[in-house]
Order: sequence, then C-alpha cells, then structure tokens
Amino acid sequence: MIVSPTKTKVEQAADLAILRFEGDITSASQDAVLGTYEKLSGATKILLDFTKVPYLNSSGIAIVIQLLMAAKKADRKVVCFGLSAHFVKVFTMLGLAKYTSLHGSEAEAKTAVG
Repeated sequence: MIVSPTKTKVEQAADLAILRFEGDITSASQDAVLGTYEKLSGATKILLDFTKVPYLNSSGIAIVIQLLMAAKKADRKVVCFGLSAHFVKVFTMLGLAKYTSLHGSEAEAKTAVG
C-alpha cells in the first residue's frame, strides 16, 4: 500500500478555524496534524475536515486523540466531519465523543460548534 503524505490547509476567521486534512493520516502525519493545530492562534472553535482522508491507521488515530486532548485542556471546542462510516464507528468505539462530536457535513459541524 502506498501512503500519501498528509497535507493540512487552514481556514480561519475570528475564533473559528477549519483544519482540512488531505491524504492518509499515519505516524508520519504528526507535523501536519499536531504541528498545524499548535500554530493556531485565537481559535476557540475548531473543525477537523476528514473528507479527503482515505485512511487512518492506529498511529494516525493516536495523533488525532492527542490533538483532541490538547484542545480540551486549552478549552477549545473541536468537532469533526467528513469521516467515512468505518471511521465514525472506530471513533465511536474508542470513546472519542468525550472530546469531540462527529458530523456528516461541514454545515452540521459549524452548527454544532456554535
């Protein structure tokens, strides 16, 4: 299997930031995911866009969990959208609802984040 490197685009307006991931999220994605999150300034509401992520392995999920835990400590609200049905099940089984909510569309995620 060929792993495509993760790219992250950031869209930010006032206190809302959208991190748009593209490519597989694996152990090699730490800078693209956590590094990008850590550079956010002033955002208290964060949307994670997984619509262009075909694959997350356990290391990639661990990186997402680290982001979610850091956001909770910083009192930032994070919601996710665009996950495949399989990864919605995985996130649910792992109990990530404690740190985030999962939505089917960007519009739903924006509504949920307030």
